[in-house]
Amino acid sequence: MKRGGILNAALSGALARLGHTDEVLVCDSGMPIPPGAEVVDLAFRPGVPAFAEVLDGLLAELVVEGAVAAGEVREANPDCADLLAGRLPGLVHVPHDELKRRARGVRLVVRTGEARPYANVILRCGVAF
Repeated sequence: MKRGGILNAALSGALARLGHTDEVLVCDSGMPIPPGAEVVDLAFRPGVPAFAEVLDGLLAELVVEGAVAAGEVREANPDCADLLAGRLPGLVHVPHDELKRRARGVRLVVRTGEARPYANVILRCGVAF
């Protein structure tokens, strides 16, 4: 049994299979799921689990070299915008439609129960060496 970190077996395994430049979409419960990507759906009830707790758990286990979020988050969900800016230096903002287009190429989708708008980010994996 694992001592800590991400205990969800499907998510832990999916993270272990990621490589350099692979992309992960961490999304709210309303984001369209792109076809073809592996999906770990953690959504249980509206708001559970929250986007922030899932993002923090992922960032504790992944090397992230870049990130993209919707520019609309800054006005529609300033708490999420602040969270993303604080956790992801160098975050790039694009229009939400562009984020959805880019999401079509992600390798993994982690769906949260978040029920606030634009709580979505694409993380690009880096390397630990």
